[in-house]
Amino acid sequence: MLMAPSLSRPANVLLPLRDSGVLLLLYPVSNRLFTVFMKRTEYGGPHSGQISFPGGKFEDGDRSLVDTALRECGEEIGIPPGSVEVLGLLTPLHIPISNFRIQPVVGFMAATPVFATDPEEVDYLIRTPLEFLLKPEIIKTEILAFGILSMEVPYYDIDSNHVWGATAMMLSEFLEIVRRMEDR
Repeated sequence: MLMAPSLSRPANVLLPLRDSGVLLLLYPVSNRLFTVFMKRTEYGGPHSGQISFPGGKFEDGDRSLVDTALRECGEEIGIPPGSVEVLGLLTPLHIPISNFRIQPVVGFMAATPVFATDPEEVDYLIRTPLEFLLKPEIIKTEILAFGILSMEVPYYDIDSNHVWGATAMMLSEFLEIVRRMEDR
């Protein structure tokens, strides 16, 4: 919750939650560990144009939300599901604006991937070394206005891209795990 906005929207208890899975993909590049974010295309929905991990909603053919995350990663950025080793799960997260319950999955590829983005869903990719994400100076805040309300919103500044909201919260949890492992 370190990267949660100062004001949270209540859950819509009248609508059923929509399950989804996202993949935080780790992979090597020249002996450094990287992850990838994608900028979603503009489509008019609540997550339009945002920076996110590959992922999407659970579909009937998915056996689990891990399968959902792997399938969506394949569809959106061209990573074959069988090439990813699942390392574990992060804490599920509810997104009130779209009523998604997201299961973040952490996965690893042993080789540097060759990405193939779906232009319907992905505007561009942001390939980021893990050590860059661990720098405290990339965490910033901005005041956003929503009608008569304003709130301070924390975000990761990655090459002038604002990684905020659910993606920032998932990334924050993952980075905290990494920091604790480094302290051992």
